[in-house]
Amino acid sequence: MLPPPFALTQDGSPLKREPLCAMMYYVFINDTKEMPMIILQWCKTQIICMLILIYIGINYIREGNNLNKLTRKSNCNRVFDAFLIVSELAVLFDGITACTINYTEQIPRLVNLLLHLGMYVSYEIYVTLLFWYWVSVTIGIPKRKWVNAAYILPCIIAICQTIVFLPELRFEQGEFTNYSMGSAVYACFICVAVYCLMTVVVIIAKYRSIPARKRQSLATTLVCIILIMTVQIMFPEVLLTCMAATIVTVSIYLNMENPAIHGLEHYHHEMVMGFATLVENKDDNTGGHIRRSSAYAVLIAKNMQKNKKYKNLITKDFLDNLVQSAPMHDIGKIGIPDAILQKPGRLTTEEYDKMKEHPVIGGKIIKNTFGHLFNGEYENMAYQVAMYHHEKWNGKGYPEGLSGNQIPLCARIMAVADVFDAVSAKRCYRDAMPLAECYSIISKGRGEDFDPDIVDAFMADKNKVEEIYYNGQLDE
Repeated sequence: MLPPPFALTQDGSPLKREPLCAMMYYVFINDTKEMPMIILQWCKTQIICMLILIYIGINYIREGNNLNKLTRKSNCNRVFDAFLIVSELAVLFDGITACTINYTEQIPRLVNLLLHLGMYVSYEIYVTLLFWYWVSVTIGIPKRKWVNAAYILPCIIAICQTIVFLPELRFEQGEFTNYSMGSAVYACFICVAVYCLMTVVVIIAKYRSIPARKRQSLATTLVCIILIMTVQIMFPEVLLTCMAATIVTVSIYLNMENPAIHGLEHYHHEMVMGFATLVENKDDNTGGHIRRSSAYAVLIAKNMQKNKKYKNLITKDFLDNLVQSAPMHDIGKIGIPDAILQKPGRLTTEEYDKMKEHPVIGGKIIKNTFGHLFNGEYENMAYQVAMYHHEKWNGKGYPEGLSGNQIPLCARIMAVADVFDAVSAKRCYRDAMPLAECYSIISKGRGEDFDPDIVDAFMADKNKVEEIYYNGQLDE
């Protein structure tokens, strides 16, 4: 290990405390040749972590911009944007302090304290944003202000404690490197522990509404943080905190926020929409039914979220999957002869029986075509929407005659959306009905054909329903 340089002057006498400008001269100019070795000696781990994070950041920006141009909308999670920036700042401060803490004789204590303050505060904000990120992608950001305040309160308390106890910070001499100890350090570790505990509480409280793949990612993240923090507490000299931040950030990027993943999801959605539109064209339709009925379904689901009964059922992932699944509800019509689909008059009993086969055909198509994707929840919902959107609340629907809550929730939502658009749009066998009559059909079906709660959610916001009716989508 290289001995700490600048401990002696050129004539061999002990180095006296110099003003900041003179100190900077000694460190950065007089011994420039030794600086690379000094930096590598004390903060090589942080440098490697920083290079990884910079590489991730460059790819995230470049690929994200390309995806935004392709989709003509922002695909970025703003919480992750802030999280990535703070992670880089935290590792940067970590690397600088890992070097300066070994030169306490040359670098004024105030400078070292301020650099450590930057590191501790960065890590406290980092773990707070990590918690916020997981909340945003699992259960969604809470709408109640007091809940949001409770989420950031531990971070505010930790930052205040760090500032108050900073003057008491001690720089201990270790066998291989110096390290800091004191109440400010403990405040940072307690902040990390509190947010890990809060994450566990959220997982337990919302276990059923969090998809399995996200629960696994959450568990992996927690285990990584806990293990590295435990080692850091037991062996203060190892300075592994930057590794925890880097591993967690890279894991989230690769598994959740990689623009390549979002690009594949976009291509998949475009493919599904194209396929569904092609099927609709067989029914003398230009795809308007797909867009409108999907928008109605999402509107219903969002309104149902306001009902405590469905708060834990209709989650962010449920809505995301519904957006992807709803366009495929009539995909089974590809197996129905055009003569039946495009018949201008009333169908015969035999023709109607043939038409009633399209949910089963659609279910088989989804199982065989989309049944090998990475998102099991989406695959299951797409199947249920296609298979059961013609079931009725009173059990008189088809293909299986399910009733009440036996019908999957997504299919019950799709049933109302599908019927409303079917009666309010012009078809080859009849003209569009007036909106008042369409609303009447849905209201009369409450408790008979349709789930009462879903009808109430649909009728609760007629302004948005009509916005979809006239524009083909909901502008939000």
